[in-house]
Amino acid sequence: MKFYSRTLLFVSILFFSCNDSSNNLDKPNIILIMADDLGYEAIGINGADEYNTPVLDSLAVNGINFHNAYSQPLCTPTRVKIMTGKPNYVNYEYFTYLNPNQKTFGNLFQENGYKTALAGKWQLNGVQYDIENNQDLERPYQFGFDEYCLWWLRERGNRFADPNIVQNGEKLNKGIDDYGPDIFTDFIIDFIDKNKEDPFFIYYPMALVHDPFLPTPDSNDWDDLEKRNTGNKPVYFSDMLTYMDKIVGRISNTLDKNKLDNTILIFIGDNGTDTKVVTLNKGNEIRGAKGSTIKYASNVPMIVNWKSQIKEGFNSDAMIDFTDFYATFEDILNIDAQQSYGKTIMPLITNNNYNERDVLITYYDPIWGSDGLGRGVYAQNKDYKLYKNGNFFNFSNDLYEKNPIDVTTLSETDNEIYSLLKISLDSIPELPEYNHNGWQERRKEVNESGKFNNIWQLNTK
Repeated sequence: MKFYSRTLLFVSILFFSCNDSSNNLDKPNIILIMADDLGYEAIGINGADEYNTPVLDSLAVNGINFHNAYSQPLCTPTRVKIMTGKPNYVNYEYFTYLNPNQKTFGNLFQENGYKTALAGKWQLNGVQYDIENNQDLERPYQFGFDEYCLWWLRERGNRFADPNIVQNGEKLNKGIDDYGPDIFTDFIIDFIDKNKEDPFFIYYPMALVHDPFLPTPDSNDWDDLEKRNTGNKPVYFSDMLTYMDKIVGRISNTLDKNKLDNTILIFIGDNGTDTKVVTLNKGNEIRGAKGSTIKYASNVPMIVNWKSQIKEGFNSDAMIDFTDFYATFEDILNIDAQQSYGKTIMPLITNNNYNERDVLITYYDPIWGSDGLGRGVYAQNKDYKLYKNGNFFNFSNDLYEKNPIDVTTLSETDNEIYSLLKISLDSIPELPEYNHNGWQERRKEVNESGKFNNIWQLNTK
């Protein structure tokens, strides 16, 4: 009887041990890295002639390289959108602010048994508009992150040399010889090492390659203390981009060291490249268009690498919206009552009958600056774009949108495209008159009616 009990105990332990192992395999780790101010044209795999990005190029060759991923044209609108899976007209209120009443993908993963971490650029407490409780050091925890290491959680300060960083509620004591991006990356590597036995989610909104353009620790001018922390010279953009690539390599190498092949590593940009930067791409000069509404403002690099599942790399020209990341995470976690307005890309990643969208819609009201310029609501396919104001462009041939098409003289094919875009565009609210109070009143009206929310979801699923 004693032998039988011991045998039963052993079999039970073995069964539950195997069960736990299987469940862990079913829960891939997720690392989402988002570069700051990096357009599609600025990495080597996408045609950049003079920039050095060997790590990203390798991840793309051995993973999926997306050619039609579209962010919002500006940082905070993108961050609010990607973190909540909702379009801007639903929950974007102010530049540098995400309302604490929102649920983020941090909450989503935390609720489903993941260890969660956040490092890099925060910019979401509402400091710029002096919004209530903007000095709250608990905000990242409220948004679902177990640990954090952040710049611009409260006062802005430096993000590169002599960085102003708060880690888990405490301001770090750093100086001119310390480099912010290295501190963020060390934090992430330590988190991976500590949590390698559990499924984890890491969100890394990088400080690089946003201006001020300054030397990195690998630059020839790093030893010049004046140049290290003052000025803003685009000549250093290339150095910063290469250093960003190196940092991604450190994280990728940590996964390899710990044999964490069941990790989905995602790399994206948050919006187009800074307007001060001109990139030579396949022999053509492309000026960054951050903040505007042309293609270069929001077409960003996107790479997905998953060693245990993606055995042969490939390219994808499917149109990806930034609400799709939350939807994909809900899919990975088998969430029944999905909240995202996006479209999961898991079938695309696993070659399982992905039905790509025909139309992608952007609602862009940046609440940034004082002139109200650069706003827009538009629908697009891979070649054409229609704005709410009626302007219709073939942006694949007219990249800077200088020549609107006369809609009274459309060919049959172009008219079909125009009609498809207009139907989708009609489901999205108009931009409000440019003032913060008006915007708030319009947002409240839209949310309370539920009219547009339901139509948007029908058109994007």
